[in-house]
Amino acid sequence: MTEVTFAVNEVWLVLAAILVMFMQAGFALVEAGFTQAKHAGNIIMKNVMDFSVGGLTYWAFGFALAYGGSSLGGFLAYGEVFFFNDSSRASEWFFQVVFAATAATIISGALAGRVKFTSYLAYTPFITGLIYPIVTHWVWGSGWLADLGFVDFAGSGVVHMLGGVAALAGVLVVGPRLGKYAPDGSPRAIPGHSLTLGALGVFILWFGWYGFNAGSTLAAVGENIAHPAVTTTLAASAGAVGAMFTAWLVTGKPEVGYTINGVLAGLVGITAGTASIGFGLSIVTGLIAGALMVGSVILLERRGVDDPVGAISVHGTAGLWGLVAVALFSSDATLGPQIVGALAIIAWAFSTSYVVFKLIDRTLGMRVTQEEELIGLDVSEHGSDAYPEFVFQHEVVDLRGLVGELEEATRPGN
Repeated sequence: MTEVTFAVNEVWLVLAAILVMFMQAGFALVEAGFTQAKHAGNIIMKNVMDFSVGGLTYWAFGFALAYGGSSLGGFLAYGEVFFFNDSSRASEWFFQVVFAATAATIISGALAGRVKFTSYLAYTPFITGLIYPIVTHWVWGSGWLADLGFVDFAGSGVVHMLGGVAALAGVLVVGPRLGKYAPDGSPRAIPGHSLTLGALGVFILWFGWYGFNAGSTLAAVGENIAHPAVTTTLAASAGAVGAMFTAWLVTGKPEVGYTINGVLAGLVGITAGTASIGFGLSIVTGLIAGALMVGSVILLERRGVDDPVGAISVHGTAGLWGLVAVALFSSDATLGPQIVGALAIIAWAFSTSYVVFKLIDRTLGMRVTQEEELIGLDVSEHGSDAYPEFVFQHEVVDLRGLVGELEEATRPGN
């Protein structure tokens, strides 16, 4: 490899990693916008610490378990613990750590509004340092799933389905938010405080996803980086259309939340086959991903699974579909290995996450008190408020009500 070729490939990989890192901002805005204002600061803190704690953990031993010098039966790697100053692999580490952080932050939104911050921090090192790295070794580190013929080009299953399944385990341990279900078990809507923030977050994620998918070529010279860029665009667009019309059919309205989540479902769905699925079939992949996401959100909600941002459906359900789509719509994979791989990732991610969440629940306790949840996690967990003016307005309303009651009580004749 010439020096110029090496330099171009290095620039491309680092630039793609920077785009993926910027997706953290998108996740933060989507999750904050889809949850109540009184929890927005808590959401931001969790997203900041996902990347911060996750990055340090991945440096310490996560990268070693995924891409260390030796493999233990194709299950995990070992060696090269603590990634000190190996500049020859610096771009590789940087590209992989932003993927690890993406898997972690998926869980944040699903658990929004009722989880202790300390308990969430206790879980983060497990997802970035153990659960996710071992799966990446199976698939991208020449592990047993790669040997089986399992294909996941950029992470529909390795990143997104894994994160969605881990989120499901957490939600089952923590339970639904207060007021989410009526006494008869029927779900109630708890609207997020800003669709505007949510939509901006989706556009940022869409932008960053070009680094996610096209960057997974891992090089620019001699690689067709335009093909993943086109399939990413088409699938995301189709995901929005598929989700919008599905929601329109089910609810009677072209619902905004479902539609913008449909963009993400389309992106998740195409990620596994972004380099091999043709342009026309990438549209089909996105359409189906958007429709499946809507159906999954509705089904899970009716089954008592409270996911405020739809993360389980966007990443878990659409991620599973993405793995199947590679076998159906390209010649790179066959259905058997894709099903085996999907089941293996689901079993690993759910069992390990459920055990960790249960252990944390038994020791630290996963859930805040009812009073803290009603007050809002911004105040109860962090001693501040993302929207202090909102609190002031509520206090004014309360004071006005009190003054009115006093005036009524002191009127002549009362």
